Amino acid sequence: AEKVLGYDLLSLCLEGPRDALDRTQHCQPAAPLGSVSPQVVERCVAAAGYSVGEFAALVFAGALGFAEALYAVKVRAEAMQKASEAVPSGMLSVVGRREANYKFACLEARKHCESLGIENPVCTVSNYLFPDSRVIAGHLQALEFLQENARKYYFKRAKMLPVSGAFHTRLMEPAVEPLAEVLKSIEIQKPLLCVYSNVDGKKYMHSKHIQKLLVKQVVSPVLWEQTMHSVYERKQGTEFPYTYEVGPGNQLGAILKQCNLKAWKQYKHVDALEDEEEAEI
Repeated sequence: AEKVLGYDLLSLCLEGPRDALDRTQHCQPAAPLGSVSPQVVERCVAAAGYSVGEFAALVFAGALGFAEALYAVKVRAEAMQKASEAVPSGMLSVVGRREANYKFACLEARKHCESLGIENPVCTVSNYLFPDSRVIAGHLQALEFLQENARKYYFKRAKMLPVSGAFHTRLMEPAVEPLAEVLKSIEIQKPLLCVYSNVDGKKYMHSKHIQKLLVKQVVSPVLWEQTMHSVYERKQGTEFPYTYEVGPGNQLGAILKQCNLKAWKQYKHVDALEDEEEAEI
């Protein structure tokens, strides 16, 4: 990774500084490097990755080479960082009541931006996490408006995320072309197992499909909740799979618990650092 990126990513992850690691151009390459649990590789039937984690899922499935994928993530991260700096924007994590209408809330937030003189404002759902939980992204003024009026829109919680831009919205359009160009230069294979796309929650079909949707993902909402339904859909009587979340944190396991309790009961978190410590022991 250090050779591909041109800087010491391990040292940055372990020692910081935190504000440097939080920058999009550094935190995105760090995310797919969570390692893979050997005992489940042979029997694995499907993989999925959240946002930039989709590159890790495709490497695991043999569709992308490690170095090529990491280089593509580097280009993606730098282009998204640049797009983020062009417009004051961000992401708001929202947990709503049953009555919450996210589209209506976003519409009113856009109208508020227009009243401030912002042309063609952006405020939209960018991540579908689990029932009653969304991430809304767009202009900073729109997100501040939603936070201030959280009660009106039946939001139980509205918290700004520590990211520098409105990812998975059209504010990321400047990042589309650089990623498209680099993916054209990379050899993409048909995955050896099912990999599910964030863009539509369905299986990737072939290499051109992967190339197209990885680019589209930059400006499209992450359909994680919908993906969780697709991954675990089975005929009655079919053996239910075990699920492993690989890498730092267990947020995807927490989301899985809200989406599919049956799947969560057969879920395990694999921490790369824990594995290394066990190997040393």
